[in-house]
Amino acid sequence: MAAHAVRSAYLGWLATAIAKVRGATSAIAGDEQDLVLGYATGYDSADVAIFVRSLRSHYSGAIALVVDPDPELRDFLKSYNVETLDAPDLALEGGDWTPHPVVSRFAGFDALLRSRPWVRNALLTDVRDVVFQASPLEPAPEGLEFFAECETPLSLHDFNMKYIRAVGGEKLAEAVADQACICVGTVIGPREQLMRFCRLILMLGAIPRSEIGGAFGADQATCNLAVHLGLLEGQVMPNHSRVATLGMVPTSKLTLKEGMIHNPDGSVSPIVHQYDRHPLLMTAMWSRWAADVEKRERCRPKTLGDRIDKVVQSVKRRTLELR
Repeated sequence: MAAHAVRSAYLGWLATAIAKVRGATSAIAGDEQDLVLGYATGYDSADVAIFVRSLRSHYSGAIALVVDPDPELRDFLKSYNVETLDAPDLALEGGDWTPHPVVSRFAGFDALLRSRPWVRNALLTDVRDVVFQASPLEPAPEGLEFFAECETPLSLHDFNMKYIRAVGGEKLAEAVADQACICVGTVIGPREQLMRFCRLILMLGAIPRSEIGGAFGADQATCNLAVHLGLLEGQVMPNHSRVATLGMVPTSKLTLKEGMIHNPDGSVSPIVHQYDRHPLLMTAMWSRWAADVEKRERCRPKTLGDRIDKVVQSVKRRTLELR
């Protein structure tokens, strides 16, 4: 029986993103050092001010953000010695299909880390909803560090289980259901281990016979599968450790003291993620770090074309591709 090559939009994109990875030239030179690396495409100065200013108040090392070609934003970041990067060209050769940005950013992280051999340890992080309360990479990680976003297991989180089933199937979902719910929005570790992690979760996205591997939510699913199935070495840290992820923490359990967000046990985490889910905390962080920046509400009315496209993309993600 003849063997036929596997074909899918995701695999075609993956070949470009990993096998033919294109790096970027760094403007930062020097000896081995740490790096905070994030994607901030689609954002303006108001969206990144809290992240950048709070980080610079505690950390003097290298920071690099992938951003749009917005002169005002780039000038703002330059004033805080933040390297601004164009997104690596990872588009599918011969086509225009790309995964959701939350997935494709890991191909970008891999490319950007590959082009920066001087990086010792790095924080790969969300940007818009992250604030810093101490230096994020002290103490230095001994290996990959992943962070739970709550105390309850994956089985109690419908969103995560939905995409783990979509990516890995029912049996693999059952195998990891009793494990910690890891948030992929903040990951820390040595450069080469982070690069392998990025490639691994992208490869795991190739399992389903549809474009679901590139959908919003697939990044979280593949991260949890990679860690909990032992496909890489790393430590899962509890919530409210180096990172506090607050999206599922009741506001009543959090306190503000002298501009700092305190965890339910009174401790202070260096990195606070999803603080913006709590209006009181959002107001406090805005007042402290971005009071002089014009805040812009984002509200773009959806057209009929937008709605039709959303339905089409939803169907394509669930439709088996030619194998």
